[in-house]
Amino acid sequence: MADDTWAGLAGQFADGAYASVKGHVRTYVIHHQLLSHLPPPPAAILDVGGGAGHQSFPLAQAGYDVTVLDSSAGMLDKARQRLALLPAETRQRVSFVESSGEHAAEAVRGRRFAAVLCHGVLGYLEEPEPLLDQLCHCTEDEGIVSIMTGNAAAAALRPAMEQRWEDALAAFDTDHEIGVLGLPTRADTVEELGGQLRRRGVEPQDWYGVWHFVDWLDLGGVALDPADTAKVAAAARVELEAGRRDPYRRLSRVFHLVGRRTPR
Repeated sequence: MADDTWAGLAGQFADGAYASVKGHVRTYVIHHQLLSHLPPPPAAILDVGGGAGHQSFPLAQAGYDVTVLDSSAGMLDKARQRLALLPAETRQRVSFVESSGEHAAEAVRGRRFAAVLCHGVLGYLEEPEPLLDQLCHCTEDEGIVSIMTGNAAAAALRPAMEQRWEDALAAFDTDHEIGVLGLPTRADTVEELGGQLRRRGVEPQDWYGVWHFVDWLDLGGVALDPADTAKVAAAARVELEAGRRDPYRRLSRVFHLVGRRTPR
């Protein structure tokens, strides 16, 4: 996506979507799913398309060395604003690189990382193969590749919950839609994405759902109050457990796939 597109959405994305209950759940769930696969800190992590740092800053707070790479100057400005509010020891663990993911290896000067994250990016690319090449190339041997993307197997869920029945019927046979930010998006299946990683030397380890009950409540117009921290925390714990189990994880509109780089 062009920089000016994301710069215009930076406030909506960072201050709106991530400030919601669903935003909190996404960060919490993926963070804990990641911790079960990551090596101990201070291992180096590259967050490709890391936006305003919502996923990577908690890792920096946990002691990891984090590089946030994003093509949008506006998103990186928002990330710097958010980072300035964190403790000095966390700020020292974070660096920023302005680049598209398709040129990540060049932008980080050939450095390889213990983990490469790419969350919520793949779906905005009509041809994701060049980005997948870069993600796998930037991962060191035995390192982790972490991808969150739309779940094509559950594409009918959102339009059905919104009572857009014709769109829901069509969604059974397409992997494209207009996403919640108003931009065209494309979804993947766990099996297809796992095969693409395997062909690039990354063996899938596990996959998880991310949104379940809070997503259904949101689409159904039943709001949880973000200020009710106890209830939000309880919901996040339930979501974390649902993301590990069938059939719940298969009904998540997005999935989180983790793979490990085999030695070159």
